[in-house]
Amino acid sequence: MNKIILVITFCAAILASGCASQENIKELQSVEIREYNGENLSSFIEVRDVSIKGPQKIDISTYRLELFGLVKEQRNYTYDQVINNHQKYQKVVQINCVEGWESKNLWEGILLKDIFDEVSIDSNAKTVIFHAYDGYSTSLSLDYIINNDIILGYKINGVTLIPETGYPFILVAEDKWGYKWAKWITKIEISDNQDFRGYWESRGYSNDADLNKSFFD
Repeated sequence: MNKIILVITFCAAILASGCASQENIKELQSVEIREYNGENLSSFIEVRDVSIKGPQKIDISTYRLELFGLVKEQRNYTYDQVINNHQKYQKVVQINCVEGWESKNLWEGILLKDIFDEVSIDSNAKTVIFHAYDGYSTSLSLDYIINNDIILGYKINGVTLIPETGYPFILVAEDKWGYKWAKWITKIEISDNQDFRGYWESRGYSNDADLNKSFFD
């Protein structure tokens, strides 16, 4: 009888220990994915930093993603509100830099059109302008973003972005030259100005930035 009681007590202790350890589990950084659906991926290290002021370090506790302009309701999202309150998507997309390098990666993020639906975009809107923490800016047409399921990325190859890769958010501008891939996005402006020129576009780079065309106007 004593042996049975001892075994029961021992098992109960193990279960109690297991339950306690589950409550204290801490999430570790994801391991980089280098293959997806049979397709080889570049390391995220190959997405080089060619920004205007170097990698930006953002305090996520005070970070807000502001949506404003031609919208019925301006919004300021926290980081957690963006990634936890919206459907997440994955897509393999290659970034091509005008300097001659390229990197094919698995990006995870949310559809921009999902947050556009929440702010109710005005019917006169034509352009989406992205503003970055370092003062950088660029733009894309609203139709391009909607029709191509463009995402606001927060992971690359299964790993949360770091300052060098654009944390907290990077614009995954599919089929566009790399200067359209704005990093450290803090503001998204909805506009009717189809002539807006961002940082590099105002310096002679193509505003369309299509990969099958020259990146100079």
